[in-house]
Amino acid sequence: MPINRSFTLVRRPSGMPEDADFALVTDETPGLSEGQFLVRNHYASLDPAMRGWMDDKPSYMPPIRLGDVIRASTIGVVVQSRHADFPEGAWVATLGGIAEYSVQQTGRLIDPAALPLVTNYLSVGTGVGPTAYLGLLDIGKPRAGETVLVSGAAGGVGSLVGQIAKIQGCRAIGIAGGPEKCARLIDDYGYDAAIDYRGKSEQELVSAIRAAAPDGVDVQFENVGGAILDAGLMNLNAKGRVVLCGLISQYNSDPAPSRNLWQLIVHGARIEGFILTQHIARIPQAAAQLTQWVNEGRLRIDEHIEEGIENALPAFLRLFAGTNHGKMILKLS
Repeated sequence: MPINRSFTLVRRPSGMPEDADFALVTDETPGLSEGQFLVRNHYASLDPAMRGWMDDKPSYMPPIRLGDVIRASTIGVVVQSRHADFPEGAWVATLGGIAEYSVQQTGRLIDPAALPLVTNYLSVGTGVGPTAYLGLLDIGKPRAGETVLVSGAAGGVGSLVGQIAKIQGCRAIGIAGGPEKCARLIDDYGYDAAIDYRGKSEQELVSAIRAAAPDGVDVQFENVGGAILDAGLMNLNAKGRVVLCGLISQYNSDPAPSRNLWQLIVHGARIEGFILTQHIARIPQAAAQLTQWVNEGRLRIDEHIEEGIENALPAFLRLFAGTNHGKMILKLS
């Protein structure tokens, strides 16, 4: 069996994760039992949700145990197998974690030629793509002619949400950090308007959203939280829908309460959290539609790929600094 390197959790982060919270461990890959297969992981998806899994708190997934590999969606190639459904040489998607090799009992076979790049599978076939598709369509339920407001709009999820909203015949307004990202929202993802949140107070954000959406917001797809969430709530229309997908601004600090939830009462609106694990049965349908749109040229995918398992932490921290340019992916081998 090959020698493996894995990125493990050795201390629970307090605030922003740092080097001392992790260890890069080198050891032998264990032998296979009947029904198992060994995957050489080529790429791992880096997502903000991983920060929550590092805390010892109740969540939709159990916390990563100290000493365990950092959980992450991966794609790779089966190199040894004692499982009839996963032959050697097959490409497979698993929750393999940030490790060069992983022993698995289940996964999903993928066709590396189904998309322009095999990494695109991490952008539309696993968590990110179905989250954008199902969160917007199943929870937000946008109708043609409505206005969709997206925070974190230049990220892996947000960039897809805006494009899907446009495909549905909606007006899309994106919030992102910095002029470069705002330009990408318009030029690359087809947003109708872009708002730079940096340097703006909550009231200035309220005014900026109102200027971009003079007829109000029908669907708010929230990835950030904090003042951005509160500013969006002040622009909701009657029967508006808020899809609470993420609160990245609060993952490394104590959550600040939203002060404008009363707007849900004023407008008879609703807010609903979205967790992909509650929509497992719909993932294949979402992935198939997203794949079709990509191949038709209707959906643009941008990916930011960092190389080397030793760079796992700085690559992950880019998500919180906002310095990634597209879906964050780590190349492992």
